[in-house]
Amino acid sequence: MAEEVLLFSTWFSIYGRRVEMALKLKGIEYKFIEEDLTNKSPSLLKYNPVHKKVPVLVHNGKPVAESLVILEYIDETWKNHPILPKHPYERANTRFWAKFIDEKCWPAILQACWGKDQKEREKAAEELSKLLQFLENELKGKRFFGGETIGLLDIAGNTIGYWLGVFEEAAGVSELLTREKFPKLFNWVNEWLSVSAIKENLPPRDKHVAFMRLNGQGFWDDYNASK
Repeated sequence: MAEEVLLFSTWFSIYGRRVEMALKLKGIEYKFIEEDLTNKSPSLLKYNPVHKKVPVLVHNGKPVAESLVILEYIDETWKNHPILPKHPYERANTRFWAKFIDEKCWPAILQACWGKDQKEREKAAEELSKLLQFLENELKGKRFFGGETIGLLDIAGNTIGYWLGVFEEAAGVSELLTREKFPKLFNWVNEWLSVSAIKENLPPRDKHVAFMRLNGQGFWDDYNASK
């Protein structure tokens, strides 16, 4: 029997796009189901009754929620093109930095671009600069965080590799990640965007910028759309 892989998400979901990147890297066929977050489908509520959020991966009828959990599930289920390191310490380190991106960098990006006033945005930009320096140091001259190939941390880094630039443009703020300040991260972004499984699974930039100009921070505050 053929495997059934469904992905419930939205076209603009940073977290859903992570899942798509992993699926494409591993060559897994799946069906994408676009959700309206203002009118969530009965299927989404059935498969994720606790958080009622996207993304949700449904594999042969069994749902898995939350992007980082889904990425690990994908890696453990389909062994080709591993995205987590083999060594336990390296795996733990990858999980740490992925959580760092979601819990530290992402809120700082939102505040730096969509804070309530200039003072708040400037303070968040300073904080983000300190956070990005940690990631700059973590690259240690490697092509990707995963070494020579894309790994889970590179996928989790779509927050910085793509969404940061979209938010900067939409909010009209100064560039926060520059070659001068973060040469390793800057080069990583260019390498990351050159991988077909990455660039082919990003939203159309013009459409995304227009969407964020219209919705801004309020969208994320109101809907807390994904994880």
